Amino acid sequence: MRKTWVVIRREFVERVRTRWFVISTVLGPLVMVAFVVVPIMLARRGARERSVVVMDVTTTGFGERLTAALDGTKSLRATRAPTDPAHATATVDSLTQLVGAQALDGFLIVTDAAADSGKVEYRGSHVSLFDMQMLSTQLNDAIFAERLRREGVDPSLVQRAKVHVDLKTARITGARTTGESAEGAFVLAYAMWMLTYIGILLYGIQVLGSVVEEKTSRIIEVLVSSLRPFELMAGKIVGVGAVGLFQFLIWGVFAALVLGQGRAMMWQLGITPDSGGVTLPTISISTIAVFLACFLLGYFLYAAMFAAVGAMTNSESEARQAANVVVMLLVVPVLFMIGVLNDPSGTLAVRLSIIPFSAPIAMPVRWAATEVPLGQLALSLGLLVATLVGITWVASRIYRVGILMYGKRPTVAELVRWVRMPG
Repeated sequence: MRKTWVVIRREFVERVRTRWFVISTVLGPLVMVAFVVVPIMLARRGARERSVVVMDVTTTGFGERLTAALDGTKSLRATRAPTDPAHATATVDSLTQLVGAQALDGFLIVTDAAADSGKVEYRGSHVSLFDMQMLSTQLNDAIFAERLRREGVDPSLVQRAKVHVDLKTARITGARTTGESAEGAFVLAYAMWMLTYIGILLYGIQVLGSVVEEKTSRIIEVLVSSLRPFELMAGKIVGVGAVGLFQFLIWGVFAALVLGQGRAMMWQLGITPDSGGVTLPTISISTIAVFLACFLLGYFLYAAMFAAVGAMTNSESEARQAANVVVMLLVVPVLFMIGVLNDPSGTLAVRLSIIPFSAPIAMPVRWAATEVPLGQLALSLGLLVATLVGITWVASRIYRVGILMYGKRPTVAELVRWVRMPG
């Protein structure tokens, strides 16, 4: 045990002192915040007034009313260009030249058929998704009002009858309604999904790299002369895992500080906290406990497999190629995570949270998104522990032989012989 502790300490200290650890620890939270803040800031800065011409080929006055409706918005400056069908081509050419000269952002071609079919053509130099969604909304409202007029209904009367529905959601846990919104639970589940997946993959790959580095440099031959291969493998896995927990702890403190100032940040971004939006998620002690248990068990499971892969290969490129099999075991369940988030109590979600290779990711997601029966949690963790014990035993027997073997990569039959070797 003392020798294992020496390896743990060495792996932890060497990684925490590296520039990579400092940079990733600092940049990790900043990148997460940037993913939320930067798109909002860019959208607000890029929201300038667009100049649009309505090429009116209608005979019912719809084009004039549409121009007035578009010009009444804050983001559009609309001008009407009445055109008869005989001169439509010449008008299109003229407007196209104005757009090409950047004197105009774009133009709409509106005919009498627009109110019947809903088909309106827009041509412009700037066709961003945000602008097109905004323009499409305005066109839908204008065409809807025009169809109401045809039926003899006053559009202003219909507009006054509309009411904004402020839907507030609350999550029920057990028989108690919590203060957390259902959207907040979704955000928390999504964050746990990403953290668990990235953490297991990132630190598992580090174990692989450490084993390969020591094997290719022949340092491993010196190490195994003073301690057993299992002690070396266990020390590497636990040491790298401790680095991951330490980094998550730092990120957790940062997240707590951000959530504590969440309302102030939302005001700064122009979002009203009490406008029926997403309530910032609260993280309970049980959620933290489930997350840590699943992360640690999942990390130990995959790290043991990565260590075995590193021991049976002879170069970093060969190790990364062989590790694709292990990575796929981790990636395949991620492909179904959207289904788990959408229906955390469904059959797919339950099965993924019980299968040992997908449980480290699926179970924390389910726990954060909905109420999970304690029996399912116990079954998931029990199967995960049993699988971890079995995989660790197999990996340790491959590791003890593989770290001293050089040459070609062993076949499946040779791996089975390594596992069956006594000792």
